[in-house]
Amino acid sequence: MTPAATTPSSTMTTATTGGTGGAATSDPRLAPARRWTRERWLATADGLLDAVRPFASPGGALITLPGPVSGSGTWSDGLEGYARTFLLAAFRLRGEDGRDPRGLLERYADGLRHGTDPAGAERWPRVDERRQAVVEAASVAIGLSETRPWLWDRLDDGTRQRTVDWLAGVVGTRGYTNNWLWFQNVIEAFLASVGGPWEQADLDHNAETAEALYVGDGWYSDGRGRGGRRQNFDHYAGWAWHVYPLLHARIQGRPLDAVHAGRLRAYLDQARHLVGSRGAPMLQGRSVTYRHAVLAPFWAGAIADATPLSPGATRALTAAVAGHFDAAGAIDDRGLLPVGWHGPYDRVRQLYTGGSSPYWASKGFLGLLLGADHPVWTAAPELPEAWQVPHAVALRAPGWLVSATPADGVVRLLNHGSDRAIEHALAPRGDDPFYRRLAYSGATSPQLGAADVAAPLDSHTALLDARGVPSHRDAVERVHLDDAVAVSRSRVCWLDVPGGAPDDEDPAAARPAVGPGDDAGWAGLRLGPVLTTASVVRGPDEVRLAWWTPAATAVPGRAPAPGTTAEALDRDAAWPVDPGPWRLHVGGWPLAAPKDGALHVERSADRSGTLVRVVRDDGTSSHVRALRVTGQDDDAPDAAPDVSLDSAGAARRTGSDPFGAASAVPWLRTSGPVDAGEVVAALVVLTGEDGARRRPVPAVRVLPGADGGPPAAVEVAWPDGHVDTVPTGRTGTTGTDGAAS
Repeated sequence: MTPAATTPSSTMTTATTGGTGGAATSDPRLAPARRWTRERWLATADGLLDAVRPFASPGGALITLPGPVSGSGTWSDGLEGYARTFLLAAFRLRGEDGRDPRGLLERYADGLRHGTDPAGAERWPRVDERRQAVVEAASVAIGLSETRPWLWDRLDDGTRQRTVDWLAGVVGTRGYTNNWLWFQNVIEAFLASVGGPWEQADLDHNAETAEALYVGDGWYSDGRGRGGRRQNFDHYAGWAWHVYPLLHARIQGRPLDAVHAGRLRAYLDQARHLVGSRGAPMLQGRSVTYRHAVLAPFWAGAIADATPLSPGATRALTAAVAGHFDAAGAIDDRGLLPVGWHGPYDRVRQLYTGGSSPYWASKGFLGLLLGADHPVWTAAPELPEAWQVPHAVALRAPGWLVSATPADGVVRLLNHGSDRAIEHALAPRGDDPFYRRLAYSGATSPQLGAADVAAPLDSHTALLDARGVPSHRDAVERVHLDDAVAVSRSRVCWLDVPGGAPDDEDPAAARPAVGPGDDAGWAGLRLGPVLTTASVVRGPDEVRLAWWTPAATAVPGRAPAPGTTAEALDRDAAWPVDPGPWRLHVGGWPLAAPKDGALHVERSADRSGTLVRVVRDDGTSSHVRALRVTGQDDDAPDAAPDVSLDSAGAARRTGSDPFGAASAVPWLRTSGPVDAGEVVAALVVLTGEDGARRRPVPAVRVLPGADGGPPAAVEVAWPDGHVDTVPTGRTGTTGTDGAAS
């Protein structure tokens, strides 16, 4: 068992009112809960279902919605449109006890007849033709189970048999190594319920795989990464790993079992910290175009009575998120959910995403299964506890330090444990912007332009090579995590691709380029040293520390030590090592706006350090300020000067951010090389608070370690007198899950 599996539930680090929260219903943060009644949720679902009708095939089996074509192709995308909207229709129908004023039952029954006809023009792809059919078959099975008295039980025998035959394509298949195993589980559960085929061996294998991916505190890693690490954390932990066990139990006509109920409750105890007080959920991880699906585990907790939130708090949180997406234009003028986060923005997609994919948002309407008399709908809305006071909390399983300031609605996630490092060590690779940035929030997005992915700047700490190109963060190794301090390290690399060139006008726009190389590939890597990054948090402020140390490498003429893993052997294989020296880059939070003129860049320098600030017209600001680092012997006459982030700027972008057409990233850099073990420090702030840049700055003091090694200790003294000590990981080793041991 990993350390994460034994940690207690998260707690706030500042005093709260206790209990389930609660507040006067006049609090403006509860206004969405008063607007988003159950009737409005129903009307929104009906509007989404009406809007897709013009895009259905004549028999209704294939609903192919506008947008990009997925990696599975147009045919599969049509099945996806049927299955995912059927899921929404099923929740709506079951919650209304089969009342069907819009004729949904006949509409989806017609689609089922045509889709399962193996000789029909609208037939659905089989599992052996398109693997994506496994995902969509699960939604069809769930929809049929939830609507069984009004749809399945009234179908003709031929359609029922053809449906069983189509679903049975999943029976006996293997290779499900992440949340997909639950698709097979729910399909076979439905098949068993209607007398179809199923295999106990499938379920046993999936149960064993799922248990091996459970990390603790309610968190599952969605598959394993390089070296077997369980560090793939994202929204799938909620909308898949905790929702499908409930839907599976409903198919079998039983309550959610105690193990899964306990894990769901533990997960929600942490996930509640990831939604801002104004309803903005975290933009992190893949498939963010599913938007409303972030609400699915909160509804599941209410349905299963396995949630730490009161009914009134559940209502407030879910309504705030729905209101957030509604106000941001997530539903377009046609009544559709386009690929994007707020409005349309294709670059948030992965290659498996097509025009119909966003309708996994249907899971966000799971609450419609709760009847009108359920306390979630009848209780007075209450302010969730996590929205009441500023706080920071460590989520140890995913390796995140979360900082929330309810006054401005901002929740910041500092990532020191999740990487989704699924690429082979010998493959050219960059860090995935949805997983390996140092920081995420519900108010910002990683920059997603092609150049930004190839050479990341935002929410990123990097070493700069001789051309000024920033390094990539590779697999994350955890060093330390508590409710104020997080430390991790990674052996950095540079991605070399065609077409790169330095930009003389914007020193932060240097792009990687292929050099002479040592193989015949079109892209390559250069390996670098180990870069350690620490985050020390107080309120909206983060002191970010960074230093590099040499990477361990193989010794020519000597075999590795006994027990050396294959992953360790690959760390210095194939790719050349960049010789250095290196400068250091600290990138702040990106801010986006509808137009470039709404973002203003300010620069200043005083005794406190160099500062660059991006301010949006609404008052939200992102700034980075260089901090002076003092040493143990700074009072001595021959004390060495600290390493200074004395170069400042802001990288402006167009079309790189789903929050707006224009964006800007403030950054600081050292003008000269940084030696091994030297600590660089900056204050990194994202806030809606006016005057944050004028607050007194914290002091950073370093006790140096051995030459070329990490510091012995780092202390951060805040203006109010509080001091945080930063462990440097000098003696820690890293286990297979990336957790310091």
